[in-house]
Amino acid sequence: MAKNYKIAVIQLNLNDKPEANRAKCLEWIRKAAAQGAEVICLPELYSSHYFCQSEDVSNFALAEPLGDISFTAFSAVAKELKVSLIVPFFEKRMAGIYHNSAYIIDADGSQAGLYRKMHIPDDPHFYEKFYFTPGDIGFKTFQTKHGKIGTLICWDQWYPEAARLTALQGAEVLFYPTAIGWHPAEKAEYGEKQYGAWMNVMKGHAVANGVFVAAANRIGLEKYVPGTNGLEFWGASFICGPQGEILAMASHDKEEILMAEIDLSLQENVRQNWPFFRDRRIDAFQDLTKRAIEN
Repeated sequence: MAKNYKIAVIQLNLNDKPEANRAKCLEWIRKAAAQGAEVICLPELYSSHYFCQSEDVSNFALAEPLGDISFTAFSAVAKELKVSLIVPFFEKRMAGIYHNSAYIIDADGSQAGLYRKMHIPDDPHFYEKFYFTPGDIGFKTFQTKHGKIGTLICWDQWYPEAARLTALQGAEVLFYPTAIGWHPAEKAEYGEKQYGAWMNVMKGHAVANGVFVAAANRIGLEKYVPGTNGLEFWGASFICGPQGEILAMASHDKEEILMAEIDLSLQENVRQNWPFFRDRRIDAFQDLTKRAIEN
């Protein structure tokens, strides 16, 4: 019988150089493991500042091929600590093809899987389409030593289809490494509604799919493009249960580790009493593959 396990999301300021960010993340992983975490998730694009605030070809130098330093460094610590890790990184697939990706590294240091971000935004100071090719290996769930987990990345979090297709593969928890925040000039007028919408949609994924949801966000003002106000990442990383109940919640501005137990008997009980998977009308969903439905 599958056992319960403890997960952690790590909320950090990553406004530094790759070497410093990597060392910082390794240190915080050790802290989380010492507290009993068995599956640990880092924020999106852990190794650098959020470079997508500008369209600058020099930023492609931050990318790395599969199996490079992000894998070797975190594989070693996963094996040492016997923990499973979600490590989001900037992947260089080949010249001209780059992805916003995440390694899933198992507790023996092996690669349990790879996820490539499927939905790529293009908003002011979130110019991701300039850098990232959309993922082409689909939505994924991965069996790790500690549990069966799904991974999605940031902009994926707004799409119920992404959560559903991942949960249907048996995910017990959906991890969302993310880099989401406010435009400082808009925060006073729109900030509360923007943050509220994010929380609502993420908790909705948990409820609609009967899964635990865990989001790992950045914190801090990242201002490196001249003549701009930068981006203020709003933190508020959280873990919620299969009814959207908050199990752990971070601040907007502090580096933190959040932990919670994945209670598999609770998940089963929720799905038995709220049988959304049973009652899905899969015979009537064909139009979901269309861009729009013409009447």
